[in-house]
Amino acid sequence: MHAFDVLGDPVRRRILELLTGGELSSGDVTTVVRAEFGISQPAVSQHLRVLRENGFTTVRAEGARRLYSVDPGPLKEIDGWLEQYRRFWTGPLDALATEIARGRRERRKAAEDKAAED
Repeated sequence: MHAFDVLGDPVRRRILELLTGGELSSGDVTTVVRAEFGISQPAVSQHLRVLRENGFTTVRAEGARRLYSVDPGPLKEIDGWLEQYRRFWTGPLDALATEIARGRRERRKAAEDKAAED
């Protein structure tokens, strides 16, 4: 399965988001995902399996629990592929940051001028 096919599913993206905070048990993941998406425990397990089989997560046993964590390898590969496109948004985002900073400076100066008048 291609990385974008794996990440194209909102449930799998949410699972990865949950795991960015650190290792979680399959039960903890299931509780959140079932509440947010209204899917069954077996469906959550299937999504965890797809993530694991495609290298996006690792799992380790701790007694009867299965603890999942993010494996950054496939995400690094996606980032590498995106590198060729990054120029399309880096410049505009830099320009936006400049405009935001300019607006802040102007508001701060206006507030200082008004305070000096009072």
